[in-house]
Amino acid sequence: MNIGDYWKTIFDTLHDGLIVVDTSGCIVAINPAAEEITGFAADELQGHSCRILNCTGCKFVGKGSGDKWCRLFAVGGVRDKQCMITKKDRQTVHILKSARVLRDASGEMIGAVETLTDISQLVRQQEEIKSLKQACQPGDSFYGILGQAPVMVNLYGMIDNVARSDAPVMITGQSGTGKEMVARAVHQAGVRRDKPFIKVNCAALNESLLESELFGHVKGAFTGADRSRIGRFEAAHQGTILLDEIGDIPPATQVKLLRVLEEKKIERVGDHNQISVDVRIVTATNKDPEDLVRQGIFREDLYFRINVFPIQCPPLAAHPEDIPLLASHFISRNMIHSDKDISGISPAALDRLMAYDWPGNVRELRNTIEYAFVLCPGGTIDEIHLPARVRAVVRPPTALPAVNADETGQRALLEQTLRQTGWNQSETARILGVSRVTVWKRIRKFGIERPWAAGFR
Repeated sequence: MNIGDYWKTIFDTLHDGLIVVDTSGCIVAINPAAEEITGFAADELQGHSCRILNCTGCKFVGKGSGDKWCRLFAVGGVRDKQCMITKKDRQTVHILKSARVLRDASGEMIGAVETLTDISQLVRQQEEIKSLKQACQPGDSFYGILGQAPVMVNLYGMIDNVARSDAPVMITGQSGTGKEMVARAVHQAGVRRDKPFIKVNCAALNESLLESELFGHVKGAFTGADRSRIGRFEAAHQGTILLDEIGDIPPATQVKLLRVLEEKKIERVGDHNQISVDVRIVTATNKDPEDLVRQGIFREDLYFRINVFPIQCPPLAAHPEDIPLLASHFISRNMIHSDKDISGISPAALDRLMAYDWPGNVRELRNTIEYAFVLCPGGTIDEIHLPARVRAVVRPPTALPAVNADETGQRALLEQTLRQTGWNQSETARILGVSRVTVWKRIRKFGIERPWAAGFR
């Protein structure tokens, strides 16, 4: 059998996309897999320059043909290069490309063959894994968010409800209250959970850079734009985009953002071709958006467009009963990256944490535990290991009934101690001077339930 007689069947059967070009880069042949990856039919590509795909991995060195214009012909090939191409519908696809120069029997260069493997799904998964690694999700958390106080249970209910829809969500709250974690929870609890979650910090970039970051740009759009680049909206296609610090978006960008939200199409900077995007919008700010509207800093029509479902992140001062649970979590998290043997936090140090007002909220508590980890040589974190600002606050202790008081006093003492220890029954038993079995029996006797669990029965 002469295998050469069947090359067309082999060519068309391959799972990877194949494109054959001549020495000038003109596309000669394309297989069905390449048609699927690029969105172009074969007759739409054949006879056209390969530059139509706008591949970010191509290096052009001049004009003419062969090695006079393309680095591929100069080096003879490329192996497993990760790059991006632009489809017919202007969407961008992540690909793994390999290429080899073709020569005739006399060794004369006659063209090149390229293989394209669509790795978009792999890239999305890698981005998701990277994002998830940044947040530890213990078993009793709500999508990584910790807290069992009533205000937190109410927050979980709001997230769960809005996640079932595609309504734009605006998250407000003080710095350090976990607005990004709430946005991620909205994404993970919804139907788009397997698609990208992309975050943009709108306060970190000036107007021109922010526009490019959001919508992308084409090559030559501005000084330094030596290649085309997709924006965050395209990267979030079919997923969720978080526009953090939305109150800091410049007025001109607000107009373009409003148009994108209404038309669901974007234009890259320097280009007039519209690209359709299917993205869920979540915004976050630590400012008062209504006050920004009154001052004329933020467009009222954009505010109403993104504030369909508002979520307020409660400050830590609104749920101090969660401090023991959060402190325990941060201690466990620091233990993973430390060779110190820290067993926990002393009751006196915990009292200091409970007395402090936490203007920096959960983020400040996390930093405080990290500070204590540096000073504590091992064993138990004590008052002396806490920052001076936390040690300086003293709140008079609340008089508690004795354990052998009447049942009302017993229940109140048990509930408060359970909250202080983050529902650690062994620690509760140690503080009360009873056995763990006694704590368990009293929980059953008084019908005490954890607030988080009671809210989701």
